[in-house]
Amino acid sequence: MPDRPAKTPRAWQRMLSGRRLDLLEPSPLDIEIADIAHGLARVARWNGQTRGDHAFSVAQHSVLVERLVAELSPRLSREARLAALLHDSPEYVVGDLISPFKAAVGMNYKALEERLQAAVHLRFGLPAQLPASLKTLFKRADHLSAYYEATQLAGFEEAEARRLFGRPPAGLKTPRLTPLATAEAQALFLARFQRLYAH
Repeated sequence: MPDRPAKTPRAWQRMLSGRRLDLLEPSPLDIEIADIAHGLARVARWNGQTRGDHAFSVAQHSVLVERLVAELSPRLSREARLAALLHDSPEYVVGDLISPFKAAVGMNYKALEERLQAAVHLRFGLPAQLPASLKTLFKRADHLSAYYEATQLAGFEEAEARRLFGRPPAGLKTPRLTPLATAEAQALFLARFQRLYAH
């Protein structure tokens, strides 16, 4: 029998909006906020290893990070706060891979995430690449969020969480985290997006 030509593996994901997002060459035209909110509300932080009746979703985490960013830097622009809200948006298609797994996968995964993030930014009128100062601020807020999530929901002792994620600065308001049902987390994320996004 003659050799069959090798099939190119499918690299696109069909969204509920009907869009087909190519993960290797994502187009901003194939990105919808409803798809992002739907996906992030269904992706569990900590691989679901958290206390409560519901998973603590990436949608809820994203809202918390945006809030922490605003508290750490009160003069931040609305656009920068929108970028903070969308900081984990690629996870609506690739999931929330835990840091040890990302390290094992290597840089190819990071490049995929960065392409998706750039397409999301362009879709909502943000720069494809953020300044290093904003990335540093977002990473600090992300670590603070991880500290609060770890100690309140994921069973970490405070000393271990401080060692892994850093100590919250004095004067920062401690959030009280309660994992929300999927529909509530989705609505929370969408409401925050609508407040920050200028059409």
